[in-house]
Amino acid sequence: MKRALKIFDLRSDTVTKPNAKMLQAMFNAEVGDDVYGEDPTVNRLQKKCAEIFGMEAGLFVASGTMGNLVSLLTHCKRGESVILGDRSHINVYEQGGISALGGIFPTPVPNQEDGTLRTSDILSKILKENIHFSRPKVIAIENTHNICGGKALNVDYIREIVRIKEENKLKLHIDGARIFNAYYALKETNNRLDPKDLTRGADSVNICFSKGLCCPIGSVIVGSESFIQEALRNRKIVGGAMRQVGHVAAAALEALDSVEEIITSDHLKTKKLYKGLKEIGCDVDAPTSNILLFTPPKPFLPSQFVTLMKERNVLGSVAYTNKIRFIPNSGTSNEDINELLEIIKQIIKTKA
Repeated sequence: MKRALKIFDLRSDTVTKPNAKMLQAMFNAEVGDDVYGEDPTVNRLQKKCAEIFGMEAGLFVASGTMGNLVSLLTHCKRGESVILGDRSHINVYEQGGISALGGIFPTPVPNQEDGTLRTSDILSKILKENIHFSRPKVIAIENTHNICGGKALNVDYIREIVRIKEENKLKLHIDGARIFNAYYALKETNNRLDPKDLTRGADSVNICFSKGLCCPIGSVIVGSESFIQEALRNRKIVGGAMRQVGHVAAAALEALDSVEEIITSDHLKTKKLYKGLKEIGCDVDAPTSNILLFTPPKPFLPSQFVTLMKERNVLGSVAYTNKIRFIPNSGTSNEDINELLEIIKQIIKTKA
């Protein structure tokens, strides 16, 4: 019998699968009807997420996109605006859902290379009350920042955004799909950092479990009790109210028990891959977390190089910035990295 060829899948951390402990937890989960608020496993997950990030309550949703949509539907009336990054996930990758479904006006400002928004750019979009203008209601930031290569927004920056939103009586939403990556990346230089430090002053935070944390589906949004009560209604509108969803919430609870091990391992593998790609002549952006962006040596084009890698069972993607993106994940071992670096080296040699 032929042995299956090894596939090195680094297209995203969304390709991860539940481990044995997660599958067992899912099988054994105590469940109820979550629409009635009677699923004990979901309730535990929501409470735990709220506690970790210093919020009053949480709400399980099907995906990160749904989490962002429900949060902004809850904060904004039709015709009100959200100030967000031009390269944010909400602005680029979510099908324009906030405007299509919520009548919310997106007001993009340029993302800097580190994922931040300049405070001057934000302030320029906070227009005075005028019947001609959409009323700004929310500032949305993303941590870590996907398109900007997994950059982590630090505590000082978040405090500055909180100051601006409070002075202008706005809301702050944090798309924290990879907020645990941000936390463990920043903790490398600040051992006293607490997850609450990254969300203090925010009005809502979206936390995704189906990326590096290996769960099959699911995100949790956290905020005040009143925010979550209104978000429940908006989750229902978009079809996100589910029944015995504790079976998937159980995987997320298991992930929280292992979050440090999972995330720090991914970050170490990303650093190893960064070093290896530099040594073989690629132009690589220094990683902050688990996202690696690089350009192959000339004369290769990124799209051409991705095709050549795929022919050799190494899967990457061409990112929004036209660089190749790798995201080492739980399905990637250190030995895998050694092997795929050797494959990439051989591809480069074909044009030498």
